[in-house]
Amino acid sequence: MEEHREGLLPNLKPQVGTEFSTIDEAWMFWISYGGQKGFEDRKRYTNKRKLDGKITSCRYVCGNERHRLEDKRDHFTKCPRAETRTDCQFCMGVIMDREKGNYKVVDLVLEHNHTLHLPQTSHGCQAWFWRVAFSFVVQV
Repeated sequence: MEEHREGLLPNLKPQVGTEFSTIDEAWMFWISYGGQKGFEDRKRYTNKRKLDGKITSCRYVCGNERHRLEDKRDHFTKCPRAETRTDCQFCMGVIMDREKGNYKVVDLVLEHNHTLHLPQTSHGCQAWFWRVAFSFVVQV
């Protein structure tokens, strides 16, 4: 299954200094990389200019980054959700180069503190596959 996933897209490896023409291209790269390596992806934040609403910076993180806030419901909750996040520091920070108008990777941490999805598990791959497939359909 791992060979099948890596056969869909070239072998991706984020590096500091990698440039993207749009912020959506950077996000699709992060989704694709997460799908290949077996981790869930999230956007931690996105900063926009007030003048025109254009995105100036953002941070993409592993789905296990941080911890959820404390449950505000009462202590009689029958089935509270288990904590699944592990405060993973795996992330990629992207900022806009104002001179060129493109986006560049400026911050990168490539170490997980948890196990990644196994290639045999398909529930994580399905979300990745459909997001990547949908993006290619939209681009065409």
